Amino acid sequence: MSISGDSTSQLLAAMASGELSAVDVASACLDQIAAHDPQVQAFLHVDRDGALQQAALVDEKRRAGKPLGQLAGLPVAVKDVVSTRGLPTTCGSRILQRYVPPYDAEIIRRLRAADAVILGKTNMDEFAMGSSTENSAFQITRNPWDAARTPGGSSGGSAAAVAAGMSSVAIGSDTGGSIRQPAGFCGIVGMKPTYGRVSRYGLLAYASSLDQLGPLATDVAGTATLLEVIAGHDSQDSTSVDRPVPEYGLTLEQPLSGLRIGLAREHFAAGLDAEVAAVTRAAADVYRSLGAKVVDVTLPHSKYAVAAYYLIAPSEAASNLARYDGVHYGHRAEKFDGLIDMYATSRGEGFGAEVKRRIMLGNYALSAGYYDAYYLKALKVRRLIRGDFDRAFESCDVLLSPVAPTPAFKVGELVDDPLAMYLSDIYTLSANLAGLPGISLPGGFSLGGLPIGIQLQGPPFAEETLLRAARMFERETPWHTKRPTLAVRR
Repeated sequence: MSISGDSTSQLLAAMASGELSAVDVASACLDQIAAHDPQVQAFLHVDRDGALQQAALVDEKRRAGKPLGQLAGLPVAVKDVVSTRGLPTTCGSRILQRYVPPYDAEIIRRLRAADAVILGKTNMDEFAMGSSTENSAFQITRNPWDAARTPGGSSGGSAAAVAAGMSSVAIGSDTGGSIRQPAGFCGIVGMKPTYGRVSRYGLLAYASSLDQLGPLATDVAGTATLLEVIAGHDSQDSTSVDRPVPEYGLTLEQPLSGLRIGLAREHFAAGLDAEVAAVTRAAADVYRSLGAKVVDVTLPHSKYAVAAYYLIAPSEAASNLARYDGVHYGHRAEKFDGLIDMYATSRGEGFGAEVKRRIMLGNYALSAGYYDAYYLKALKVRRLIRGDFDRAFESCDVLLSPVAPTPAFKVGELVDDPLAMYLSDIYTLSANLAGLPGISLPGGFSLGGLPIGIQLQGPPFAEETLLRAARMFERETPWHTKRPTLAVRR
């Protein structure tokens, strides 16, 4: 049995009607993982026994007529940056290779309470530092549409798992585009919620003022359903916002009358692939055909976003990753000469090259004599970027832009050119700096058959508007129905 072409709504309806059992659905996903993950390498850990046990419990509750959660029986893949009790949580790093958390993150608690079935943990760039899932210490994840290309990153494992039909939905984290860019590369939907909309309790931090957890799915409805479950206030997270969570699914099919779509001229500058530009402008035409008004806006400080981001994020990373010292938990070197050497050797062995690069950048930016010139100035630029968005949203409801400058690039193509790799997030990281929500959805395909994503961004807590606007586009286009053949080419 294959369920890889079924949407989240179809699977939930089939289980509710008795057409499929939760064990049927979980088994189908596990079979798909067994068949294709040796080539795709989306998962770092598959909890086959735990998933089947949880699915059986859901079926038992359903037969007994007991109340069931909103995701009853739905398989979910979880990025390996989220704490899961009893399951490895490595962050794609050797320094946490043997770490098994004694507790669940809040997002995992909510998934379990909704009767979701957790399939396992997905591969990622180490500590979410990367845009291709090539920085994992354990394996390189391949794009299901073309195994010679990356799935994006850092949530590449989660995106590839959904695109390949190995999981119905997935959880990713987004610090500078790490949900939206891989969703775009893999031809699925991915959403970065507003900062504070989803609890970060149990998320192993990279950059605390930028990190946000969010959903990935094959369509907008699946994204809305998963977001509805994981969003909401959490007293364990001091950055969590105490604000009611809308029932996103109830309004999803209601078109937005008088919708104003903003196009920023800065998003169509040099460096943008012609096919990506054409897909984005074609999406604007679709909205025009639906009665939306397309307006020109400007984001003048967006040209400084990459520089500001790569000062702020590494600075926060240098602080957050200082805890991995070989003392309390995580990797400790076997051979060392004294305490200081134990710290240095353990961290040197445990961290990969990109993580070391960002820790050094962060420590330099925060050091005496450079703090004002670099870190403080980057914070001021961050505020200017947020001001640009605030002004833009006075004349439009959502912004339409590319997700990435190009379709998925080849494995190894940018790995030795950090600046080029950083620039692949040029259209996504501004939303993290400003704390805004954004959604990536399939917008078309390149002549080479690769998915091209489009991005919608909105004001704080405008997730409902973004989901409805995304669904308007989805209803008029076939792109979200396309699936890769998984004909893996080496």
